[in-house]
Amino acid sequence: MKGTARRRSYGVKGAPYAHPSPTTTLERARSAPYFFLVPATVLFALFFALPIGYALWLSFRKVKVSGLGLGSGARREVWAGLENYTDALSDSELLHGALRVLGYGCIVVPVMLGLALLFALMLDSEKVRLAPVTRLAIFLPYAIPGVVAALLWGFLYLPDVSPFSYVLDKLGMPQPDLLDGGPLYLALSNIAVWGGTGFNMIVIYTSLRAIPAEVYEAAKLDGATPTQIALRIKIPMVAPSLVLTCFFSIIATLQMFNEPTTLKPLTNSVSTTWSPLMKVYRDAFGEGDIYGAAAQAVIIAFATLLLSFGFLRAVNRRQKQEAAR
Repeated sequence: MKGTARRRSYGVKGAPYAHPSPTTTLERARSAPYFFLVPATVLFALFFALPIGYALWLSFRKVKVSGLGLGSGARREVWAGLENYTDALSDSELLHGALRVLGYGCIVVPVMLGLALLFALMLDSEKVRLAPVTRLAIFLPYAIPGVVAALLWGFLYLPDVSPFSYVLDKLGMPQPDLLDGGPLYLALSNIAVWGGTGFNMIVIYTSLRAIPAEVYEAAKLDGATPTQIALRIKIPMVAPSLVLTCFFSIIATLQMFNEPTTLKPLTNSVSTTWSPLMKVYRDAFGEGDIYGAAAQAVIIAFATLLLSFGFLRAVNRRQKQEAAR
């Protein structure tokens, strides 16, 4: 009896195998998601929020030089207010770079999304053959780094080493210089379209595969042709994917940097300020003006946010108007 009493008291007082109370279990369940969010929050703060905050702080500062700028204390960092922003907004090079990127985007975004939609519709057709191989072939250029792709196309553009120029020369046809003047926009756009069409195609194709087969069967029973099914059923139903890909394409266009920077050693038509980000890079690391470059970077980020928000708001407004009809 004594041994039994001891065993019972031992289990009651808190043995290692005692079950936790319902309150403790509930508290642990509520706090568990926050522990999973800690790594992502730390990485977000270190590599996103902190750099943005530091760039904002630098954009309101400047260096004040006393005398000849020699000796300790001759160069001091002081508060500049909005001076860096006014200088950036009045800089003609930044404005011209933004206009060049705008013209580049007017070529890239419609062509790239149009080809992505066309390829996705073709792969979703019942008559297509070798769909996995074709899908991989279209997506493969996206897996190539942008700098490598720009170098490959850059050598194909050069008249002295391009095989296309050699063939045109043998045929007695003129050899266009795609790295000079107006054709430069087409050359840069071709690199972006070649590399980005595959990714957008995969996004649209995934949405097409998610459409129920019953929708297609009902359309066929009503006598709809494949073209009518594509225009009246498939494209409207993948509209959210088109909006998403267009949104990403606009952001990528505004952040254009790799292609013109890589092609710059191959031609004199690409300046160090051809795009806004190239100008930020030159001012920060070429001329040492990190304060003005920070202000320009903040302006570019704000313009990107404003255009993206405006685009999404316009799309949502149009969808609400169509739903009201």
